[in-house]
Amino acid sequence: MDSNMAFDALADPVRREILGVLAAEDECSAGAIAERITSVGRTAVSTHLKVLRVAGLVSERRDGRFRYYSIDSSGPARDVLTLLHQVFRAGLQSVDGAVPYEQAQERPA
Repeated sequence: MDSNMAFDALADPVRREILGVLAAEDECSAGAIAERITSVGRTAVSTHLKVLRVAGLVSERRDGRFRYYSIDSSGPARDVLTLLHQVFRAGLQSVDGAVPYEQAQERPA
């Protein structure tokens, strides 16, 4: 799988909301996810879940006629998390050396 597909999938706010639900619930049926996502209908949620699955961000488990989804922490999802971790770590390191805002305001001109 290509991590670019994962980033493309993350560009949509509904898909990010779905991932938020899955992060909170660990595993959820498609119907339960659709109940929590109120900005679009059930069919759209199913379409978004397919995009997330194809991008490698979620895995699907079938049990009879039900489909259960969870975040897939391997493959592209791991690549996305690694990149974001590096970006935030670098950002925090650059902030670490900066003068706090309050101290900068107290300095005489």
